[in-house]
Amino acid sequence: MIKNDLFLRALKGETVQRPPVWMMRQAGRYLPEFIALRDKYDFFTRCQTPELAAEITVQPIRRIAPDAAILFSDILVIPQAMGIDVEMKPNFGPYLPNPIRTIQDVEKVIVPDVHETLGYVFEAIKLTKEMLNDEVPLIGFAGSPWTIMCYAVEGKGSKSFDMAKGFCFQHPEAAHVLLQKITDTTILYLKEKVKAGVNAVQIFDSWGGMLSPVDYQEFSWKYINQIIEALADDAPVIVFGKGCWFALGEMGKSRASALGVDWTCSPRNARYLSGGNITLQGNFDPSRLLSPIPVIKKMVHEMIDEFGKDKYIVNLGHGILPNIPVDHAKAFIDAVKEYNQ
Repeated sequence: MIKNDLFLRALKGETVQRPPVWMMRQAGRYLPEFIALRDKYDFFTRCQTPELAAEITVQPIRRIAPDAAILFSDILVIPQAMGIDVEMKPNFGPYLPNPIRTIQDVEKVIVPDVHETLGYVFEAIKLTKEMLNDEVPLIGFAGSPWTIMCYAVEGKGSKSFDMAKGFCFQHPEAAHVLLQKITDTTILYLKEKVKAGVNAVQIFDSWGGMLSPVDYQEFSWKYINQIIEALADDAPVIVFGKGCWFALGEMGKSRASALGVDWTCSPRNARYLSGGNITLQGNFDPSRLLSPIPVIKKMVHEMIDEFGKDKYIVNLGHGILPNIPVDHAKAFIDAVKEYNQ
């Protein structure tokens, strides 16, 4: 049994003393002990070495003590496993040297044996579970099929992903074949993550907000929903779509256990748009962690008041920034723990 099960109870919608708290990207770039490992090992070495991934996952648990751990990994391990080259360039980000631009490119993409290609992730989960010793739950994650496709077609990060959108609109059949392959791989991957020991999974639709509401339904949501349907009986599923407030109504009717919200949507609107019954997660602006500590604590308490303490998981509205002082990150976590004390 997990000793601190607040996070899992909030996912079930149970009444709690206070809401649970964790931070997207908490295992990483703002922590000095992470930076020491980053300077020693390249990005995918850290992802693909179970001992390193497990160590990075538990670093924030020791340092700032959130209510859940999230496995250190990357959404781009999926396209790698599918036979698409992915590099992580320093000061540039993800780079895919052979982007997908034609139906022939799509045909070459495989749905892999996840044990052969992603076994290192499942090993990292087992090691992490040992290190956590049932103190807090462990979250596994994957990118949404649309978000993965954005990188696969664009070949790198982008402010607008015009090439990815253009590919969908010019070659919709090829786009849907690719999206289905990514979906099938993601389902296999997340099911194995649950078997290896994660207590919940989160789907990151980082670029869903690039699509119109109509295109979102066609090119993103229907694939995310396939994943939810495939996983819902195995583990709680959280869906975080950045900029996807317009889809909260549809998402709220799904079998997802919780929905992530970014900072551009007020708690009141998020509750209203999602139908008012589903657990919500978010939505502190990550840049706000640069505010003075008393301001952070005051704003966190106001945010909890607005969302309500039940059916709510305190989080950021996107990943923590690299320049956040550790004591400010800790103040964010502590503010939640001090709520109503």
